[in-house]
Amino acid sequence: MNREMLMLVEAISREKTVDRDVVFGAVEAALASATKKLHGGEVDIRVAVDRETGDYETFRRWHVVPNEAGLQNADAEVLLFEAQEQIPDIEVDDYIEESVDSVPIGRIGAQAAKQVILQKIRDAEREQLLNDFLSRGDKIFVGTVKRLDKGDIIVESGRVEGRLKRSEMIPKENLRSGDRVRAFILGVDPTQRGPQIMLSRSAPGFMIELFAQEVPEIEQGLLEIKSCARDSGSRAKIAVVSHDRRVDPIGTCVGVRGSRVNGVTTELAGERVDIVLWSEDPAQFVIGALAPANVQSIVVDEERHAMDVVVDEENLAIAIGRGGQNVRLASELTGWRINIMTAEESQAKLATETESVRKIFVEKLDVDEEVADILIAEGFASLEEVAYVPLQEMLEIESFDEDTVQELRTRAKDALLTMEIEREEKVDEVSQDLRDLDLLSPELIGKLSDGGVHTRDDLADLAVDELVEITGVDEAQARALIMKAREHWFTA
Repeated sequence: MNREMLMLVEAISREKTVDRDVVFGAVEAALASATKKLHGGEVDIRVAVDRETGDYETFRRWHVVPNEAGLQNADAEVLLFEAQEQIPDIEVDDYIEESVDSVPIGRIGAQAAKQVILQKIRDAEREQLLNDFLSRGDKIFVGTVKRLDKGDIIVESGRVEGRLKRSEMIPKENLRSGDRVRAFILGVDPTQRGPQIMLSRSAPGFMIELFAQEVPEIEQGLLEIKSCARDSGSRAKIAVVSHDRRVDPIGTCVGVRGSRVNGVTTELAGERVDIVLWSEDPAQFVIGALAPANVQSIVVDEERHAMDVVVDEENLAIAIGRGGQNVRLASELTGWRINIMTAEESQAKLATETESVRKIFVEKLDVDEEVADILIAEGFASLEEVAYVPLQEMLEIESFDEDTVQELRTRAKDALLTMEIEREEKVDEVSQDLRDLDLLSPELIGKLSDGGVHTRDDLADLAVDELVEITGVDEAQARALIMKAREHWFTA
């Protein structure tokens, strides 16, 4: 019988062009499955077949889990302290094995064995095809619509299939069986049943790759697409930069009579593309990204990674765009939070911020409004600046003598120390589970405490806009913090 099994393995291996180890693995799986049925329950069985003789052994095994984790499956798990009673140096995630009687090959049933073996071989063939395809390094999947699967579209390219989910399609796009399709390869999802190559026609990466195919200068390294933001099927923005002074980045991407950009637009169901000149200067980059709106002035807030952009009334609607589309895409393209406002709104905000700084200076430095206004007029906006800017800069203020400057710096340092002590006291009011949360700095914890957020559940219950208002972080960071705080709801 063992000799017959070796002959069978050899024959299947040659017929299917599959490695012998894969076929042996299928045989072991079939024997293990049959043995599990005899024992009942959720036991874990391992079968080891000798590749030379065909002899095999069967083992029941238990997975070693941490003591504090408890047993989730008593049939196949053992706590660490119990395992160490048998094997002193055993560790978590090791296995304890016990030899059990092997099931004769004839007992597993020829049909069942054949099904398991063939399934293993199909899996191995599919994995080999997948690996061969991915090794080519293609970023765009070109194929034909084969069928629909629960709303997703299965695209076939040769013997390889990809899955295009409805959420990754261009809105209102209607693909039918037999249609030729191009899509961006997002990656591989090994947990996915069926095709594991995940595709997208709405991802920014798809537009970048389409431009790379249309514009040879990109492949040559003369041009580079730095970023892309899309409202798929409607409008998109790409930021380009030239690495050769002789090459006009925008004109090159547009092409003669718009031939190159039209090639991309046609593929993407008429999606309009704004081509923006990338700049190392963030403010200049944002100004370009907001085109066609004309910007009057811009204020950069490095700490909040945000910009206040002032436009006149005529450009307000253009800058914002229909449904906020233009400013949203510009924000995604540049990575900066962009606040569009009129000159009047900017002045009102500046007045509010000035009043806030004046109040802090008057209260914390114990000075009158005249002194506070002098500091503000000289560009000081925080106690830290008063306390730690180079002494010479403050001595250059005509209204202050050296004694006044030294006194102001001393008061600012004392005020900062007092505020730090108060902040630490507020942190102590916050629960340990909130303090231990990743992504939270002591400063953020202090702001949360001021806002009445003292536990992890308090944070988890907040809406994104509420957290932004309390802490001043951007929406993306606020969303990440809230989702992190909610993790224990789904793992408890």
